[in-house]
Amino acid sequence: MISFLRGTVAHVGLSSAVIDLNGAGMSVNATPQTLSGLRVGDEGKLFTSLIVREDSLTLFGFASDDERDVFDILLSVSGVGPRLALAVLAVHEPEAIRVAAHSGDGKAFTKVPGIGPKVAGRIVLELAGKLVPHGTAGAPASAAVSAESVWKPQVVAAMTSLGWSEKDATASIDKSLADSPDLAANGNVAEILRATLRWLGQDGARAGNRVGARG
Repeated sequence: MISFLRGTVAHVGLSSAVIDLNGAGMSVNATPQTLSGLRVGDEGKLFTSLIVREDSLTLFGFASDDERDVFDILLSVSGVGPRLALAVLAVHEPEAIRVAAHSGDGKAFTKVPGIGPKVAGRIVLELAGKLVPHGTAGAPASAAVSAESVWKPQVVAAMTSLGWSEKDATASIDKSLADSPDLAANGNVAEILRATLRWLGQDGARAGNRVGARG
């Protein structure tokens, strides 16, 4: 695996750069923010992630290893490829992505071109527990305490983006938490969303079915 590149910047384009490594030019795709930090003729360093396909090898470059880590985690979401993951990083800083994923803020991801409500809901669902803000890393889930008036609208929004009506989503949340008062008190959006989907007997692949269809 190529972890990083360091060499003379030979070219900077709109979506990629070329790093000269002792006479070998390596093309690297990157966000506009990362590319803006490179200057032709100067030494540049990029942390990299190599994407291997049957017909191609593509390098993606990042200004920090934190950006690369978030990029790699975004790729674990079904339907999110490297171009879309890079687009997320072009709109949001890594920490903002961690906060959005941890809090269940699907609307933050819809700000990225190419991501609609359904994909945003899937990102929030599949990244639950995988991305945690640095300020809460290693802390128990109970540390994410918020009033129902704060977490409930976020969970409802995530469920409506997955296909449920607001009425059905609200009813399902209430029923799923009836026997889990501690979970409701903790107010962790991602955990409550997962608990509600488990109560419905659903998973991410079938999340588009509405509650009413289950009778």
